[in-house]
Amino acid sequence: MNSPPWPPAAERTDGSAVRIGALVPLTRPGWVEAGRHLLAGLDLAVGEANDAGGIAGRPLELVVRDTAADPERAAAAVDELAGLGVAALAGEYHSVVARAAAARADALGLPFLCSSAVLDGLTEQPTEWVARLSPPQSRGWQVYADFLLGAGHSRIAVAAQPSVYWASGTRVLRDYLTPRGGTVIELDMSVLTPTAVRDELVGHRATALLLLVGHPEPAVSIVRSVRRDQRLARIMIGAPAGQPEFAEWVTLLGDDGAAIPFLRYRPERLGALGTRVETTLCERLAEAPSFVAFEGYDTIAVLADLLRTHGKDRARTAASWPRVDVAGTRGRIRFSRVPGVNVWQWAVPPVQVVDRDPASPDRFRILHAG
Repeated sequence: MNSPPWPPAAERTDGSAVRIGALVPLTRPGWVEAGRHLLAGLDLAVGEANDAGGIAGRPLELVVRDTAADPERAAAAVDELAGLGVAALAGEYHSVVARAAAARADALGLPFLCSSAVLDGLTEQPTEWVARLSPPQSRGWQVYADFLLGAGHSRIAVAAQPSVYWASGTRVLRDYLTPRGGTVIELDMSVLTPTAVRDELVGHRATALLLLVGHPEPAVSIVRSVRRDQRLARIMIGAPAGQPEFAEWVTLLGDDGAAIPFLRYRPERLGALGTRVETTLCERLAEAPSFVAFEGYDTIAVLADLLRTHGKDRARTAASWPRVDVAGTRGRIRFSRVPGVNVWQWAVPPVQVVDRDPASPDRFRILHAG
């Protein structure tokens, strides 16, 4: 998919609008479905902000740039958007891409509210210019590790591709599981085929396999291969990065895509705001919105509040992260400094481990919360 399902409002050139730059993966090799949901949330919140009077009577405008999961392309987009005079940056889904965007935003003095990337090391050094809504990977993946231990899994194989993000996730799992009696077995997907993974799992006596790989491939092929091997009938397949969240997963895998636990960042029950936003996003997306769509909406809710309160001066916006107190779709949003994280962080976003119900793959089951 090369474009969102609806066109964002046309960009104004008369200087009347307050502009927010949006970084979104909308083409391959980016995770296009995640980008579509992220943009849906961003765009909905912009429309609602304008319905409520905009920013001191001026319309809020989203200036969208496709990152296509390319860090260099994202960094160039940050330069372009800074030159266009945006008041702030929003968005991005891929952690490695968000890291490149955050570094450039920090260098340029451009406020960036990262919607959905979780890599703890989003920036190399502490910065006042960047804040984040999604939980750091160390928190979310530790919740996932707790779930694994509680489900009786102590020999856990990770099928991982080379990536800073996957390597970081593997390290979080190992550091948490090893002192608690767990063993993490690394399967290098740069040399193994999906078929070869099966023999590795049998040989290592693994009881769980985690997919730390790209979507749809090789994730889909690994699932199909493992599901068809009777020797592995009892193995649990997991996907902490959230591949099964999106409808494409069920389209590609059908029943094979069920019962694969993943991380989702939403509460068990949405409040009034979240419920209303969910209904509207369902209509826009023609499917249930993922947590990524809620992250997009919450990003604009925070930035619109800051811009109304403090104006569009970039330095004043960045200085105001610690004063944010905004009702989001998934809870009250406030930023603080979290140990080990160099950006302003929403410290308590909800974290769940869920899967798709084998009896009805369109329905999610909550397995664990943290």
